[in-house]
Order: sequence, then C-alpha cells, then structure tokens
Amino acid sequence: MRHHPRGPARVAAALLALVLAAGVVVLGAATPASAHGTLAMSTPADGAKVGEPLTAVRLYFTERVRDDAYFTVTAPGGGRVDTGWTHGEPRELDRPVREYFLVDGVFEPHEYTTGFPAVVTLAHLPATGRYTVSYLSVASDGDPVRGSVTFRYTGKPTAAPPNWRPPTGQPDPALLAAAEQHGNSEPQAAPGTSADPSPVTPATPEPTAEAAAPISDDPDNGGLLGWVVVAVAVVAGLLWWRLQPARVQPNRKATRRTGAARPRGTPASATKKRRTPAPGGDKRRTVAATARRGTRTAPAVEPVQRPAAAAPASATGVADRPATTNDPATTPDGATPRRRPQLGDTRTALLVGGLVVALVAGFALGRIGAADSPTAAPSGTAPGDGGRDTAPAVAVGDGHQHAPGTGPHTHPGDAQDQATGTTVSVAGYTLKPVLRSQPAGATTDYRFRIVGVDGQPVTGFAVVHGKPLHLIVVGRDLGGYQHLHPTMAADGTWSVPLTLARPGGYRIYADFTVTTGDSRELPLVLGVDHEVPGSYQPAGLPPAQPQASVGPYTVSMAGTPTIGMMVPVTFRVARDGVTEPVRLERYLGAYGHLVVVREGDLGYLHVHPEPELVDGGIAFWLTAPSTGRYRAFLDFQVDGAVHTAAFTINLP
Repeated sequence: MRHHPRGPARVAAALLALVLAAGVVVLGAATPASAHGTLAMSTPADGAKVGEPLTAVRLYFTERVRDDAYFTVTAPGGGRVDTGWTHGEPRELDRPVREYFLVDGVFEPHEYTTGFPAVVTLAHLPATGRYTVSYLSVASDGDPVRGSVTFRYTGKPTAAPPNWRPPTGQPDPALLAAAEQHGNSEPQAAPGTSADPSPVTPATPEPTAEAAAPISDDPDNGGLLGWVVVAVAVVAGLLWWRLQPARVQPNRKATRRTGAARPRGTPASATKKRRTPAPGGDKRRTVAATARRGTRTAPAVEPVQRPAAAAPASATGVADRPATTNDPATTPDGATPRRRPQLGDTRTALLVGGLVVALVAGFALGRIGAADSPTAAPSGTAPGDGGRDTAPAVAVGDGHQHAPGTGPHTHPGDAQDQATGTTVSVAGYTLKPVLRSQPAGATTDYRFRIVGVDGQPVTGFAVVHGKPLHLIVVGRDLGGYQHLHPTMAADGTWSVPLTLARPGGYRIYADFTVTTGDSRELPLVLGVDHEVPGSYQPAGLPPAQPQASVGPYTVSMAGTPTIGMMVPVTFRVARDGVTEPVRLERYLGAYGHLVVVREGDLGYLHVHPEPELVDGGIAFWLTAPSTGRYRAFLDFQVDGAVHTAAFTINLP
C-alpha cells in the first residue's frame, strides 16, 4: 500500500481548509448587524408568550437612544397602553453584536457587548392576545432606527389606573426631521424576520416574560452560513479523498512468474514468452512509462491497450518491472492498484483558496447589501399555531407596505415620503392614457399604456396578488373609490370599463410590478388625473370614526396610526344582528386590502395584511408618512361578494 507524499501544496491546502473552518467559527461567534444603534434583544423576547402581568418592556440597543426617541405599546384591541419611557441601566448582552464598517476598502469589525435599555412602562394589560411595542430613534451615524417587537399575553387582564387615558401624541418633529434625512435607509421590522436589516444569529428565545433573548435568525445570514458549512464539508471530503491511499484491486489471473496482471482476453502464452525483463529494458521502459504519466511519480494505472507506436511494453500492456514489493506498479500478492482520478496538489490548493476568497467576498457583499440593497419581504407563522407571531411589514418608498408572505422584490425608494402615485412617471416608466375625460354616468372603455424608457409599451408584468396590474380610482375629494383589474392586449394596451357617476376631478393609479430587462421585478405606482365635466360640488371629508357600515356589515378599525412608525391597525367585521363571527374569505390572496390616500396631494399607500387573521381581525402594519387627513379604503370578501369600508384618519 502506497501513501502519497505530503508536499508543500498539500500542506497549504490543509492550512487553507483550517482557515476556512476558523472563519466559520469567527463569523458565528457574534451577531452581525448593519447599522449603529440596532436593537439587540428585548424583554420579553420578540414572539414570546407571557403568562404573568408586566409593568414594563425593555428594549436593548447597541447604543443609547436619543432622548426624544418615541415608543408605543398597542394592546390587542388597538388602544395604546404605554405611559412613557426612561433610560435603563446598561447590561451585558446575551450575545455580542458585531458591525462591519468599510474603511479604505477593508471591512473592519466592531463588536458590541453592552446593551443600552429603553424601559417602556405599561399602564395595564386589558386583554389577552398580541401586544406590539414600536420604536423610532436616530442612531449616532444618522440612520433611522425603527421597528416593532411583539409578545403574546396569556394571563389575566389587569385594570387601568384611575383616570388614565391612552396617549395620542405623535413623535417629536425634530426626531421625524432627523429620520427623514436618511429616508432611504430601510426601517427595521420586528427582530427575527427577514425584513430586519440587521442579519443576526442568536439562540432560540425562551418564551418567558423575564428571559431576555436576542434576535432570531435572519434568512440571508443563515443562508450564508449554510453555504459556508457546505463548503467546509466539500473541502473536508476532498482532502480526505485526496489523502487516501490507492485502492488495491486483486487480480486472480496474475502470472506466477512475473506477478504482473494479465489483461482480460490476453493469451496466457503471451506472458510466458518473456520470463525475465531484457537487460536495460527496465530502465528504458520506466522512462517511457514516466513520459506517458508525466513527471510526477504516481502508481501505474490499470492496464490498457496501446497502439503499436507507443512506448515499449510487455504483452500485458504495461512496462516490464521486476516483481518486487517496492514496485509501485504491483503489490506483494501480484495485484495491480487502481487509482481513482484525483486533483493535483496545486489544483486542490487553488480550490480551497477559491472557496476562502468566495466566503470573504460574499460576506463583504452581504454587508454592503445589508445597508444598500432592498429588503426582502418578511415571512412568519400564523399566531395561535404554536409558533411565533407574524412580524410586521416594512414600510417602503414606492407606496407599498408589505406584510409577511409577500415574495421578495425591490423598491425604488423615496427619500422624503412613503406615499406615491403623485407623478405620472417614475424610474423611466410613464402612464399614458388614451383619454383623459369622460361623461358623467356613462361607461367608458378606459385604455392606457405603460411606456418604458425606450418609448415602447411594456408587456412584461409580474402577477402580484392574483393580478398583473391593479387600477385604483379615487375622486379628488377622496370619494368614488374603485378597485379595478384591466386586461392587456398583445400590443401592451390595457383596458377596463369605467363608470364615474359624479362630475369632478379624479386620480387614477396604476399599481403594478414590471419585469425589467435584467429580469428584476420593480414595483411602481403611477398616477394620472382624469376629468368628468359638469357642475362639481366636492363632498366634505367625513369625520374620523372607529366604525363604518357597508351593506349588512359593521367594520371597526382599531389602532393609532403614528407618523414614521410601524404600528398595527386591525379591522374586524361583524354582521348586523348576528353574534357569530363573520367568515371572511380571501380576496386576491389575502383577507383584505387597504388603500390609503392623503388629502391634498393624493399621495397613495397600498397596504397588504398579515397572511392570517390575528385575534380574529385583519391586521395591517401601517406607517403614516406625515401629518394630515387620510381616507382609508378596506376591501374584504364574504360569501363571494367584495365590500369596501371607508374610514377617515386624522393625524394633526
């Protein structure tokens, strides 16, 4: 049995493999984050179940939050139960948090081991169900720090203090202005979701009230480490395979005189004709065999038939050698070793080195992407199924606010506002209607095209919530709402029957996701004015009310929309005169769709709900972009019929 020599290249390959494995350990030793002041952990942990009453919630950040930071705690019924917050005493984090900064083209790590808590006090816990803690601050590097943490309370409700009233204030204007200066930075979702821009890898949180647990795994970071583990396994397997001795294949037909194996089909007389090697033939044939194999010493390969012009060989097909135990072509029992195809030492070293370089490059790109790339939409499990509650969506700059379950896609971003639809052209795409007016009360075939940067109609659209394009129509007085789904002809012309009963001005929004030339999906909202001639008397905006009636149903809205913060807004549907809960049906893949339009500039938000009902209601994560008055339109379906409930939201 012959062992391969351990040359310098093989030693280098082994050392590189050790470096790769050490890199995995180093990367997994701390939780990487992408910005200053990120949320590191909370008590209760995000998604935990709490059975005993709480008087405060602690959020631990990697740096002290601003004095004007803003926190809210929303109860299952939609009301706020927070009574203010204070700075707490710093403490050691359960797991360190590592941030990477690009300095002169090199990523330099900085590790945080201390958590700076913001202690948010609770007035009471009015009901069992999901509670949401939302936060907004600005880090020392100027990036906004915002997001939400949820926990589920399963204990007995507690009473509110005497004469206590829920807070209704909004964040400080100076805080909002500071956050808007870096409006392209992505807001943080609840820790433990893929929407969280801080890819972190903590231990599994304990579902107790006092066990402070770090943030859960981020899919992007988990995928990176998963590939690293696979790479290490591949390298280890290659090295093991590379260092294995040659396998011996015994040949029962070996000749007794020479010990050389006789190939199948070779007459026995052929081996008998040469009892001993010719004088000097061993040397000549060895040189010839070496020329065929290359200059590197290696065991002989399995006998093969060669042309007559090949180097001299015996009748067995290989160069004659003395039958000794030191001959690499034979073994003591006359067997011929069969060697598996193997990579050279240099190639092995290059392979391992390439994996190391790929690991470092991928990690570096991941760190850049964590700060600059669009956020993937989150995913979560439905509450009540034994898993963690579904996490909030991320508010993004194209008018979409997506809940968990939405597929990954990018957003163009808006540095100053989250509402869109105020322009007819965005990112080189333009909405071009065929007609810009129609008579009152008449049904008109409304036709339009989406034109790209080349001036040609766009025909590549992605299907989002069951349709390639959603057409929303709203009057300038925020009345006359319609949600339509046009069809596209082969030439890229969209059309849909449109009836507008009242004269006046309207805004038509095309909400779609286009497939770009490089196969990316780009969601856009384009808006255009539409006129109905006639005597126009604008209707006044109804006052803000927590309930709305539509047909036989009463819809209630619970929650306090807050400027610049992700807060839950929940809608519940009840049938008039019936105590049993209404069986909601999915409409366009979801239990509801929420369109919010701002008074004045008609800024547009299209908010998608969580995949499952939360405590019996349709839960949305709404980020109000600014002060002002809004009209919110909720589409829901019961017994195959779609209904729309409208609400006024007033944010002074």
